[in-house]
Amino acid sequence: MDQILNKVGSYWFSQKATKEISSVGDDINSLQSSISGGASWLVNKVKGSMQKPLPELLKEYDLAVGIFPRDATNYEFNQETGKLTVYIPSVCEVGYRDSSVLRFFTTVTGYLKKGRLEDIQGIKTKVTLLWVKVTSISSGGSKLIFQAGMSRSRSREAYEVSRDGITVDKLQYRL
Repeated sequence: MDQILNKVGSYWFSQKATKEISSVGDDINSLQSSISGGASWLVNKVKGSMQKPLPELLKEYDLAVGIFPRDATNYEFNQETGKLTVYIPSVCEVGYRDSSVLRFFTTVTGYLKKGRLEDIQGIKTKVTLLWVKVTSISSGGSKLIFQAGMSRSRSREAYEVSRDGITVDKLQYRL
């Protein structure tokens, strides 16, 4: 009887051990692919730190280089999706040569395409007495077209030079 129990126990133990070893092997493979994915993410992130200046990126996509305030130098751009996220140190307003004013929040997001920045979050423009959300900016030759409730074209020349933003008191604005 002991021999039978010994054989059954050995068989059961060997099956269980094989299953556990297989599971450990799967875990190691999973860990290896996680580390590999993490390493490639890190390499891409390090590569991303050597990105071109924001005005150069805007110029490459046929937009005026001075759309954003001068101190908006930190950004993330996903070339596959076109998503652009621009970080600005503080909420500010920028006045342009054509007397227009844009208000920028600390994070501005949108989708960058050739000649367009669409689905914008984080920019407003003053229309008469109201601040209106800018939803897209497109380039049309010598004009920039701002979509903010209604479409309005402005001289592109006014946005070709980066300007400093004037910090806005936190009590003056709301998203």
